Amino acid sequence: MKVLLTFMSLFMINAFAIGGKGPLEMGKDGLKNEKPYYMDKVGIDEHLGDQVDLNLMFKDEGGNAVKLGKYFGKKPVFLMLIYYTCPTLCNIHFSKMMKTFRDFKWDIGDNFEFVAVSIDPKETPKDAKTKLDTYFESYERKHTRDGWHFLTGSEQSIQKLTGQIGFKYFWDGNMSQWAHTAAAYVLTPKGKISYYHYGLSINPRDLRLSLVEASDNKIGNVVDRIMLYCMQYDPSKKKYAFYAYNIMSVAAVITVLIMLIFLGRFWFGQRNTEI
Repeated sequence: MKVLLTFMSLFMINAFAIGGKGPLEMGKDGLKNEKPYYMDKVGIDEHLGDQVDLNLMFKDEGGNAVKLGKYFGKKPVFLMLIYYTCPTLCNIHFSKMMKTFRDFKWDIGDNFEFVAVSIDPKETPKDAKTKLDTYFESYERKHTRDGWHFLTGSEQSIQKLTGQIGFKYFWDGNMSQWAHTAAAYVLTPKGKISYYHYGLSINPRDLRLSLVEASDNKIGNVVDRIMLYCMQYDPSKKKYAFYAYNIMSVAAVITVLIMLIFLGRFWFGQRNTEI
Protein backbone atom coordinates (compact mmCIF):
# COMPACT_ATOMS: atom_id res chain seq x y z
CA MET A 1 0.00 0.00 0.00
CA LYS A 2 2.83 2.35 0.91
CA VAL A 3 4.56 1.66 -2.43
CA LEU A 4 1.31 2.35 -4.31
CA LEU A 5 0.79 5.65 -2.51
CA THR A 6 4.39 6.69 -3.22
CA PHE A 7 3.99 5.88 -6.92
CA MET A 8 0.75 7.84 -7.14
CA SER A 9 2.33 10.81 -5.38
CA LEU A 10 5.29 10.89 -7.76
CA PHE A 11 2.93 10.54 -10.73
CA MET A 12 0.86 13.51 -9.63
CA ILE A 13 3.95 15.61 -8.90
CA ASN A 14 5.41 14.90 -12.35
CA ALA A 15 2.07 15.61 -14.04
CA PHE A 16 1.89 18.95 -12.24
CA ALA A 17 5.52 19.78 -12.97
CA ILE A 18 5.11 19.48 -16.72
CA GLY A 19 1.87 21.45 -16.84
CA GLY A 20 -1.73 20.50 -17.41
CA LYS A 21 -3.84 18.04 -15.43
CA GLY A 22 -2.03 14.88 -16.43
CA PRO A 23 -2.85 12.30 -19.12
CA LEU A 24 -6.40 11.81 -17.87
CA GLU A 25 -8.38 15.06 -17.86
CA MET A 26 -11.97 15.53 -16.76
CA GLY A 27 -14.48 16.53 -19.44
CA LYS A 28 -18.23 16.97 -19.36
CA ASP A 29 -18.66 13.29 -20.24
CA GLY A 30 -16.13 12.11 -17.68
CA LEU A 31 -12.43 11.30 -17.96
CA LYS A 32 -10.86 11.85 -21.36
CA ASN A 33 -8.12 9.42 -22.34
CA GLU A 34 -6.28 11.83 -24.64
CA LYS A 35 -2.66 12.71 -25.25
CA PRO A 36 -1.76 15.72 -23.05
CA TYR A 37 -1.14 18.88 -25.09
CA TYR A 38 2.33 19.39 -23.66
CA MET A 39 3.79 15.99 -24.64
CA ASP A 40 5.20 17.21 -27.97
CA LYS A 41 6.84 20.21 -26.31
CA VAL A 42 8.59 18.42 -23.46
CA GLY A 43 11.17 15.65 -23.56
CA ILE A 44 14.69 14.78 -24.62
CA ASP A 45 16.18 13.99 -28.02
CA GLU A 46 19.47 12.22 -27.33
CA HIS A 47 22.56 13.65 -29.01
CA LEU A 48 25.14 11.18 -27.73
CA GLY A 49 28.64 12.03 -28.89
CA ASP A 50 27.75 15.58 -29.91
CA GLN A 51 29.89 18.52 -28.82
CA VAL A 52 28.43 21.32 -26.71
CA ASP A 53 29.67 24.85 -27.31
CA LEU A 54 32.17 25.57 -24.54
CA ASN A 55 32.33 29.23 -25.56
CA LEU A 56 28.77 29.90 -24.42
CA MET A 57 28.67 32.68 -21.83
CA PHE A 58 26.89 32.44 -18.48
CA LYS A 59 27.11 33.99 -15.03
CA ASP A 60 28.24 31.98 -12.02
CA GLU A 61 26.61 32.14 -8.59
CA GLY A 62 28.83 35.09 -7.71
CA GLY A 63 27.66 37.14 -10.70
CA ASN A 64 30.89 36.70 -12.67
CA ALA A 65 30.73 36.26 -16.45
CA VAL A 66 32.19 32.85 -17.33
CA LYS A 67 32.54 30.62 -20.35
CA LEU A 68 31.00 27.18 -20.01
CA GLY A 69 34.41 25.78 -20.92
CA LYS A 70 35.80 27.00 -17.58
CA TYR A 71 34.47 23.80 -15.99
CA PHE A 72 35.83 21.44 -18.62
CA GLY A 73 39.29 20.29 -19.61
CA LYS A 74 40.46 17.86 -16.93
CA LYS A 75 37.45 16.01 -15.54
CA PRO A 76 34.04 14.76 -16.68
CA VAL A 77 31.13 17.09 -15.94
CA PHE A 78 27.85 16.10 -14.34
CA LEU A 79 25.31 18.55 -15.77
CA MET A 80 21.76 19.40 -14.67
CA LEU A 81 19.39 21.64 -16.66
CA ILE A 82 16.82 22.95 -14.17
CA TYR A 83 15.61 26.23 -12.75
CA TYR A 84 16.21 27.42 -9.22
CA THR A 85 12.74 28.74 -8.38
CA CYS A 86 10.94 25.65 -9.67
CA PRO A 87 8.11 24.88 -7.22
CA THR A 88 7.94 21.13 -7.76
CA LEU A 89 10.01 18.79 -9.92
CA CYS A 90 13.44 20.46 -9.65
CA ASN A 91 13.35 20.42 -5.84
CA ILE A 92 12.50 16.72 -5.79
CA HIS A 93 15.13 15.99 -8.44
CA PHE A 94 17.81 17.90 -6.52
CA SER A 95 16.89 16.22 -3.24
CA LYS A 96 17.11 12.76 -4.82
CA MET A 97 20.44 13.65 -6.45
CA MET A 98 21.86 14.86 -3.13
CA LYS A 99 21.02 11.50 -1.60
CA THR A 100 22.83 9.77 -4.46
CA PHE A 101 25.86 12.05 -4.04
CA ARG A 102 25.92 11.52 -0.26
CA ASP A 103 25.94 7.75 -0.81
CA PHE A 104 28.52 8.06 -3.60
CA LYS A 105 32.14 7.37 -2.62
CA TRP A 106 33.59 10.04 -4.92
CA ASP A 107 33.35 13.61 -3.70
CA ILE A 108 31.92 16.30 -5.96
CA GLY A 109 34.91 18.12 -7.44
CA ASP A 110 37.25 15.17 -6.94
CA ASN A 111 36.81 13.06 -10.07
CA PHE A 112 34.08 15.19 -11.67
CA GLU A 113 32.63 18.71 -11.71
CA PHE A 114 29.00 19.41 -10.84
CA VAL A 115 27.40 22.08 -13.06
CA ALA A 116 23.78 23.23 -12.89
CA VAL A 117 22.41 25.63 -15.52
CA SER A 118 19.10 27.45 -15.18
CA ILE A 119 16.71 27.22 -18.13
CA ASP A 120 14.98 30.44 -16.99
CA PRO A 121 16.65 33.57 -18.43
CA LYS A 122 14.92 35.69 -15.76
CA GLU A 123 16.75 34.01 -12.92
CA THR A 124 19.75 35.76 -11.38
CA PRO A 125 23.05 34.75 -9.76
CA LYS A 126 21.31 35.43 -6.43
CA ASP A 127 18.79 32.68 -7.24
CA ALA A 128 21.65 30.38 -8.17
CA LYS A 129 23.59 31.07 -4.97
CA THR A 130 20.53 30.54 -2.78
CA LYS A 131 19.93 27.12 -4.31
CA LEU A 132 23.62 26.19 -4.26
CA ASP A 133 23.94 27.10 -0.57
CA THR A 134 20.89 25.01 0.31
CA TYR A 135 22.10 21.82 -1.32
CA PHE A 136 25.75 22.31 -0.48
CA GLU A 137 24.73 22.48 3.18
CA SER A 138 22.77 19.22 2.83
CA TYR A 139 25.76 17.51 1.16
CA GLU A 140 27.78 17.84 4.40
CA ARG A 141 31.21 17.74 2.75
CA LYS A 142 32.55 21.25 3.26
CA HIS A 143 35.84 20.65 1.44
CA THR A 144 34.05 20.14 -1.91
CA ARG A 145 32.83 23.72 -2.48
CA ASP A 146 35.14 24.30 -5.47
CA GLY A 147 33.42 21.49 -7.37
CA TRP A 148 29.97 23.15 -7.34
CA HIS A 149 28.92 25.56 -10.11
CA PHE A 150 25.41 27.00 -10.47
CA LEU A 151 24.94 29.17 -13.56
CA THR A 152 22.39 31.55 -15.05
CA GLY A 153 22.43 33.00 -18.55
CA SER A 154 20.77 34.82 -21.40
CA GLU A 155 17.95 33.25 -23.37
CA GLN A 156 20.31 32.85 -26.34
CA SER A 157 22.95 30.92 -24.37
CA ILE A 158 20.32 28.78 -22.65
CA GLN A 159 18.57 27.87 -25.89
CA LYS A 160 21.85 26.96 -27.58
CA LEU A 161 22.92 24.69 -24.72
CA THR A 162 19.54 23.01 -24.29
CA GLY A 163 19.29 22.53 -28.04
CA GLN A 164 22.70 20.86 -28.16
CA ILE A 165 21.75 18.56 -25.28
CA GLY A 166 18.35 17.84 -26.84
CA PHE A 167 16.42 19.10 -23.80
CA LYS A 168 12.91 20.28 -24.75
CA TYR A 169 10.90 22.50 -22.41
CA PHE A 170 8.40 25.34 -22.56
CA TRP A 171 6.72 27.99 -20.42
CA ASP A 172 3.26 26.90 -19.26
CA GLY A 173 1.31 30.11 -18.74
CA ASN A 174 -1.60 28.24 -17.16
CA MET A 175 0.63 26.87 -14.40
CA SER A 176 3.08 29.82 -14.39
CA GLN A 177 6.10 27.55 -14.50
CA TRP A 178 8.49 25.84 -16.88
CA ALA A 179 7.36 22.45 -18.12
CA HIS A 180 10.26 20.01 -18.36
CA THR A 181 11.40 16.47 -17.60
CA ALA A 182 13.84 15.13 -15.01
CA ALA A 183 17.22 14.11 -16.38
CA ALA A 184 20.93 14.68 -15.85
CA TYR A 185 23.88 14.40 -18.22
CA VAL A 186 27.51 13.32 -18.14
CA LEU A 187 29.91 15.07 -20.52
CA THR A 188 33.52 14.31 -21.32
CA PRO A 189 36.31 16.71 -20.31
CA LYS A 190 36.20 18.02 -23.89
CA GLY A 191 32.48 18.74 -23.72
CA LYS A 192 31.03 15.80 -25.64
CA ILE A 193 27.75 14.29 -24.47
CA SER A 194 28.54 10.86 -23.06
CA TYR A 195 25.52 9.71 -21.05
CA TYR A 196 21.89 10.58 -20.25
CA HIS A 197 20.60 9.76 -16.76
CA TYR A 198 16.80 9.72 -16.74
CA GLY A 199 14.48 10.02 -13.76
CA LEU A 200 14.66 11.56 -10.31
CA SER A 201 17.40 9.34 -8.91
CA ILE A 202 20.49 7.57 -10.25
CA ASN A 203 21.88 4.16 -9.43
CA PRO A 204 25.35 4.89 -7.93
CA ARG A 205 26.83 2.06 -10.02
CA ASP A 206 25.51 3.60 -13.24
CA LEU A 207 26.73 7.04 -12.15
CA ARG A 208 30.22 5.72 -11.46
CA LEU A 209 30.44 3.79 -14.75
CA SER A 210 29.17 6.76 -16.76
CA LEU A 211 31.86 9.00 -15.23
CA VAL A 212 34.59 6.41 -15.82
CA GLU A 213 33.51 6.00 -19.44
CA ALA A 214 33.32 9.78 -19.99
CA SER A 215 36.84 10.16 -18.61
CA ASP A 216 38.18 7.63 -21.13
CA ASN A 217 39.20 5.42 -18.17
CA LYS A 218 41.36 8.16 -16.65
CA ILE A 219 39.50 7.91 -13.34
CA GLY A 220 38.40 4.86 -11.37
CA ASN A 221 40.33 1.65 -10.81
CA VAL A 222 40.92 -1.75 -12.42
CA VAL A 223 37.61 -3.08 -11.10
CA ASP A 224 35.79 -0.16 -12.73
CA ARG A 225 37.45 -0.92 -16.05
CA ILE A 226 36.52 -4.60 -15.84
CA MET A 227 32.93 -3.68 -14.94
CA LEU A 228 32.77 -1.23 -17.84
CA TYR A 229 34.13 -3.90 -20.18
CA CYS A 230 31.51 -6.40 -18.99
CA MET A 231 28.65 -3.92 -19.25
CA GLN A 232 27.33 -1.83 -22.11
CA TYR A 233 24.77 0.95 -22.41
CA ASP A 234 21.35 -0.49 -23.24
CA PRO A 235 19.37 2.18 -25.18
CA SER A 236 16.07 0.36 -24.58
CA LYS A 237 16.51 0.33 -20.79
CA LYS A 238 18.46 3.62 -20.62
CA LYS A 239 21.10 2.10 -18.35
CA TYR A 240 24.14 -0.16 -18.28
CA ALA A 241 23.44 -3.87 -18.69
CA PHE A 242 25.70 -6.91 -18.62
CA TYR A 243 27.06 -7.93 -22.00
CA ALA A 244 27.28 -11.74 -22.20
CA TYR A 245 30.08 -11.95 -24.80
CA ASN A 246 32.41 -9.70 -22.83
CA ILE A 247 31.63 -11.53 -19.60
CA MET A 248 32.55 -14.80 -21.27
CA SER A 249 35.79 -13.25 -22.55
CA VAL A 250 36.76 -12.08 -19.07
CA ALA A 251 35.84 -15.48 -17.60
CA ALA A 252 37.99 -17.21 -20.23
CA VAL A 253 40.99 -15.01 -19.38
CA ILE A 254 40.56 -15.66 -15.66
CA THR A 255 40.27 -19.42 -16.33
CA VAL A 256 43.49 -19.40 -18.35
CA LEU A 257 45.31 -17.47 -15.61
CA ILE A 258 44.14 -19.94 -12.95
CA MET A 259 45.29 -22.85 -15.09
CA LEU A 260 48.70 -21.24 -15.67
CA ILE A 261 49.12 -20.63 -11.95
CA PHE A 262 48.13 -24.23 -11.16
CA LEU A 263 50.40 -25.68 -13.85
CA GLY A 264 53.25 -23.40 -12.78
CA ARG A 265 53.02 -24.54 -9.19
CA PHE A 266 52.82 -28.16 -10.35
CA TRP A 267 55.86 -27.74 -12.62
CA PHE A 268 57.98 -26.07 -9.94
CA GLY A 269 56.90 -28.75 -7.46
CA GLN A 270 58.04 -31.47 -9.85
CA ARG A 271 61.41 -29.78 -10.36
CA ASN A 272 62.00 -29.53 -6.62
CA THR A 273 61.11 -33.24 -6.26
CA GLU A 274 63.61 -34.26 -8.94
CA ILE A 275 66.36 -32.14 -7.32
